[in-house]
Amino acid sequence: MTWIVFDYGGVLSLPLPESDAEAMARAVDAEPEAFMRGYWEHRLEFDRGLSPHAYWSAVLGRAATHTEVARLVAMDVAGWAHPNEGTVALLGELIEAGRDVALLSNAPVCLGEGLDELPWIAAIGHRFYSGMMGLVKPGREIYDEVARALGAAPSEIVFIDDRLENIEGAERAGMTGVHFTDAAALRRTLPDERESAR
Repeated sequence: MTWIVFDYGGVLSLPLPESDAEAMARAVDAEPEAFMRGYWEHRLEFDRGLSPHAYWSAVLGRAATHTEVARLVAMDVAGWAHPNEGTVALLGELIEAGRDVALLSNAPVCLGEGLDELPWIAAIGHRFYSGMMGLVKPGREIYDEVARALGAAPSEIVFIDDRLENIEGAERAGMTGVHFTDAAALRRTLPDERESAR
């Protein structure tokens, strides 16, 4: 049995659009460039479990109000909800064919909860979000925990991610890593994995 484990952002979804990022900055009267610098500078800690209020306050460089946090969380979820249509189509085919698929994403709790509402994500039976685990990629522990939760040996897991450091982390944990570039290339790569599972 081979599990196919997808990353989310940049694989199943498109990257955060610049227009969505600028809209978030405008919503809180922030300068867009400084806003995005803070957005990424503190993101991994948010992914690891930092609270929304602490994260957005760090991004803004001041205490965020509860209204601002609620608005930014909603806009952040919406910004990451643009599907990569080619990959989502492939995911649907794998699910329909009865393949074992899962999701592993560096995502804060509030984002994971929002993504779970998307029908093309809810269709994935096993979903792992870093904020809910207190672990982040590319740390070895998160891959080990996913393997344990799936009841699979690492060698039975193919992990797909657009970031090389996350692929390397999966490979150090004993998984097969596939560096995602586009859906067409992924489609060409996965048939061999399906054959090996027979």
